[in-house]
Order: sequence, then C-alpha cells, then structure tokens
Amino acid sequence: MQTPHHVDVTQQNIRELLESSFTKPILFYFWAPMDESSAALIQPLQGLAQKYQGAFTLALLNCQEEQEIAAQFGIQAIPTLALFSQGRPVDGLGGPQSIESVTSMLEKHLPSQDEMNFQQALTLIGQEEYAQALPLLQTLPEMLREKGEVKLALASCLLETQQFEAAEAILQHIPLEFQDGDYKSLLAKLELHHQAANSPEIVALEAAFQESPQDLKLASELAAQYHQVQRDDEALELLWSFLRSDLNAQDGEMKKIFMDILSALGQGNPLASQYRRQLYSLLY
Repeated sequence: MQTPHHVDVTQQNIRELLESSFTKPILFYFWAPMDESSAALIQPLQGLAQKYQGAFTLALLNCQEEQEIAAQFGIQAIPTLALFSQGRPVDGLGGPQSIESVTSMLEKHLPSQDEMNFQQALTLIGQEEYAQALPLLQTLPEMLREKGEVKLALASCLLETQQFEAAEAILQHIPLEFQDGDYKSLLAKLELHHQAANSPEIVALEAAFQESPQDLKLASELAAQYHQVQRDDEALELLWSFLRSDLNAQDGEMKKIFMDILSALGQGNPLASQYRRQLYSLLY
C-alpha cells in the first residue's frame, strides 16, 4: 500500500527510496506479521507520518515477504527502525518501541511543527493563497517571527490582504541582510499603494470634510473613496465614528456602505472581524 506519506518497500522501489533520502528523510520500519508487537506499531507510525505532513517518508518493510532486502540491511531483530538521510543511516531503534520514543528520535532530525507551519505558509504564498498563509505566520513564536525571511513573508501576506499599515510597520524593521530583491519589490508595492491612496479626489474630499466634519454625505463619499484605494481601516473608522451614535445615520446609507466594505473584506479579515464585533455589541 502506498500513500503520500508512507510506502511498502519492495525490490522494485528500494533503490528509488534510498535515492529519495537525499531530498527527504526516510524512516524504514522492519516488521513481520508473525510478530504482533511490530505489526501493532504500524498504524501509529502512519499517523505520525501524517502529522509531519510529508517531512519524512515512512517505508514499511515486511521482513517475511522481503527477506532478501532485510538481509541486505543486516536486520537481526524485529521490529527495527532506521532513519536514512543523504543515502545513509543517521539514527535508529531496535526492539519494541512506543510511538513516543519514535517521536523523540525523529525530533532530533526533523523540522519542528513551527518550522513546518512556516514552510506550509511559503507553499501557500507560492500559490497566492495569502489569506490562508497569514494566520500560519501570525501564530509562529515571536523568536521565529523576528527572522528576516519570516518578516518578508508576513509583510507580503499583509500587503496582498490590503493591511498596508501593518505591512509597512514590518518592512521598517527588516534586517539589512534581507533587504534584497524581494524586499525592494514589497516596498515598491507599498509605494504604489501610497500614490493611489492620495488621489486628487481624496485630497479634495479630505479638505472639504475638514471644513465640514459633521457632513454625513461628505463622510460617506470620503469613506467610499478610501475603500476604492484599499484604505479600509480609515474608511471603517470614519463611518464608525458616526454609526456608533446613530446606526441609521444618513437614512441608513452610511450603514449600507459600512456593511458593503465588511463584505468586500471577507469573513477571515481581522479588520472586518473587529468592526463586526463592535457592530454586534451595539445591536445586541
């Protein structure tokens, strides 16, 4: 049987498996159906391989069926675990084992869960799934989030999810050795946003609103313009400054614009979630 994370070892695939250990560790498990303790560990090992999400491949070798391969490995006891990396054994365990002891062995050689989450986030970024990658990055420990490569990934996700102020704050603290092409590309995107965000229409509306700060129509028009250039935090803050005292301001038009912006941001957006909570606290 073969899945993305484990495979049965045969004469046909043993060479390929050993070669693949140059790109990803292979955990060989030598077992036999006649030995119940060795058979009992297979399912927990498969669960462990699934948990590690492809950080290693579990290679199951039935020593009764593949005696020649077992002999080539010099297996003298069942069960036996052997971890291969770069084409050679780097660790192993002999005799009956608990899944906890196997996990302890693997932890010495495999990336941590946090490191795997970072790699998963990078994969999602490569697929332009920025909203899915963002929470993986934001929940990393602070020590990891201080690394330059993590900061760049986080800034990229924030820019692509239109959280420009947060992205700018991170880009201001990128270590010098990471201020390369990716960093400059993110700065360029941020600069384009700043240029678009200060259009003549917005500048004129801001000046007019400063003269008439209680003009509901002006406030709504300015908020709508902010939204068009992804200045959603300012748009929502402006609208909320009126709505928190009168949800029916401007005969409900202001609330409609407010809700339209929340809908456009989507369910997973933290800014939208913040203002939804504030709205619900007034409603209920």
